[in-house]
Amino acid sequence: MLDKDKLVTNCLSNAKEFAEFIGIMLGDGSLNKYKLNNFYRLKITLDSREKEYVLHICNLIQKLFNKKPKVSYRKNENTVDILLFNRTIISILNEEFGMSFSPKWNRAVIPDLCLNNGLDIAVLRGYFDTDGCVVLTDNNGTLYVRLEMKISPSPMQKQFVDILKKQGFRFGVYDIGKGKVRVQMNGETQLKKWLKLVNFSNQRHIEKVNKYFKFYGCA
Repeated sequence: MLDKDKLVTNCLSNAKEFAEFIGIMLGDGSLNKYKLNNFYRLKITLDSREKEYVLHICNLIQKLFNKKPKVSYRKNENTVDILLFNRTIISILNEEFGMSFSPKWNRAVIPDLCLNNGLDIAVLRGYFDTDGCVVLTDNNGTLYVRLEMKISPSPMQKQFVDILKKQGFRFGVYDIGKGKVRVQMNGETQLKKWLKLVNFSNQRHIEKVNKYFKFYGCA
């Protein structure tokens, strides 16, 4: 039986890792509660080819909650689910830290805890690692770079925009339909600022960035 108070204390003691985990959950994660059979589930769905990142998240969960998650690969798909079935952990995330149960549409919010003391940066990293992308565009032999992330309609939409403003990023916000927006940061200056302030934990993004700098002889 997991001790609720100890789990909360451990999350607060590892605040940066916890904030990154919150960002991951806001991106590709979900919390589910089924009252009929008292079933609680945490799920994070990723591309199964991102093996290093899958391991990173599993280690993060183990460190924060002292619980090893189940890793389930879907047949005939490049998809993997990281799963945790624990009522105490999921109740803490919901009741103590304000994480919403599914669906996240119109409900997802960054907990107040993660908006101060630089923790917003870690949330931003976790979210981008799961729901963002580094885009490279070859225009007549010149390689351009931009950072993009899509955000569904919810309170976190404005929260992420406010975080980027606070950190001094230059970006555009574009309506892509049904209340969703695409946040876009163009060019090398914004990329370098991102690397300095936020960075990546997902190797998929790191490889794209390395490809960009290698093109210009910077790697």
